[in-house]
Amino acid sequence: MAVGLAIASEGGQYNGRLTLLVLVSCMMAATGGIIFGYDLGISGGVTSMEPFLKKFFPKVYTKMKEDTKISNYCKFDSQLLTSFTSSLYIAGLISSFLASPVTGAFGRKPSILIGGAAFLAGSALGGAAVNVYMLILGRVLLGVGVGFANQSVPLYISEMALPRHRGAMNIGFQCGVGLGVLSANILNFGTEKIKGGWGWRISLALAALPASILTIGAILLPETPNSLIQNSSNPDKAKTVLQRIRGTTDVQAELDDLIEASSISKTINRPFRKIIQRKYRPQLVMAIAIPFFQQVTGINVITFYAPILFRTIGQGESASLMSAVVTGLVGTTATFISALVVDKLGRKTLFMIGGIQMFVTQITIGVIMAILLVDHGGLSKGYAYLVLALICVYVAGFAWSWGPLGWLVPSEIFPLEIRSAGQSITVAMGFLFTFIIAQSFLAMLCRFKSGIFFFFGGWVMVMTAFVYFLLPETKNVPIEQMEKVWKDYWFWKIIVGEMDDEKMAYTQQGA
Repeated sequence: MAVGLAIASEGGQYNGRLTLLVLVSCMMAATGGIIFGYDLGISGGVTSMEPFLKKFFPKVYTKMKEDTKISNYCKFDSQLLTSFTSSLYIAGLISSFLASPVTGAFGRKPSILIGGAAFLAGSALGGAAVNVYMLILGRVLLGVGVGFANQSVPLYISEMALPRHRGAMNIGFQCGVGLGVLSANILNFGTEKIKGGWGWRISLALAALPASILTIGAILLPETPNSLIQNSSNPDKAKTVLQRIRGTTDVQAELDDLIEASSISKTINRPFRKIIQRKYRPQLVMAIAIPFFQQVTGINVITFYAPILFRTIGQGESASLMSAVVTGLVGTTATFISALVVDKLGRKTLFMIGGIQMFVTQITIGVIMAILLVDHGGLSKGYAYLVLALICVYVAGFAWSWGPLGWLVPSEIFPLEIRSAGQSITVAMGFLFTFIIAQSFLAMLCRFKSGIFFFFGGWVMVMTAFVYFLLPETKNVPIEQMEKVWKDYWFWKIIVGEMDDEKMAYTQQGA
């Protein structure tokens, strides 16, 4: 195996180039991000549409239109309304754990296929809903789809891409999320103007379009070489696929690493029990901390409730939806910029830039709203536009740091024997914390008022320090050699380095 590693090109890189097959495969898989982003954008938009509220949430509609005494910050405080948004994330949390054995035993493609099919069914139910129960059942099916897709798609992309392209390719998933949010916001802006009040049905039903692309793509895409080796005793098929996706016949170094990783993974019968062992402590900490921090940036409440938030500061229905379009466009553009520079600047640099940017803008927004937005009335047009501009700066900061890197880093740090389990934990934690934030945000907005921005700003400061001190740089490191990064890092080598010392001492005693 040492010979195989020696064949690898300089700097630990494998032979090969960016082939059209890899590019198309990763783009098709990244539509899993589009369905996630589309749902984020759609759910926030339709919950600000008056016909939708009047049909499914009449108490919220009445409170918004007729209760002149209620605070600006409390107009949308409804547990039933937040249940519509957050029911998806409980379903996603559960299904991400169900996806792990499917992804590990049958491959990445079946999980992607199940995700696309479930999302198709959920979009059909949502578009045809006649009562709130049918609406929430559709959301649950959407959650199953998102759970399977978010568990398998980042793994698929990381395993298909060469190490030097892995960052940019994996950020394609977050680019998909950004495009999904933007598309949803534009669609909401258009459907809100449809006379008759049924435009929300189009918004919910058109989730079927990206889901169809993902489902068809899952049938046509090649399986990853890592998965083929893991689930087959014949490495020749994996070698053939590897040669196709790398555009060269000289793939022996990478194949040897994959076979070695697979042989280790096959000795692991219970990966969820294995991952809590001390040697995997850095990966487990990141699998929990990164999705937690990603949610307490506050980004999903901006995405879910952007139209509601803009209505809170005094904008009308149409203007609030247009503001959400603007923030979606900014986020998508910033994510594409991140994809271009992540493998040059590295992960930590982008984390630092984005963290500082988000902290400053959230504190500034909080100060403006604390001083100028009282319980009744609204901000002047000038200050409303200033808040919109600051939110755009904040969204850009997230979109080139915690947005894409929150998916990229966890997908590339796990060794093969715990990769599926580790990704499931990451996705499940993301859904859990998203559910908690989504379910509590409107109540928090009502009680914290402008302090909500100071709350999330404080967390941004904490997570920026966490990354600076505890996350090693992972750019250009082959995915099957990632374990060395933790052994060499100043903090984690205290934990995993001691494991190696104990193992060596035990071996010498046995000798």
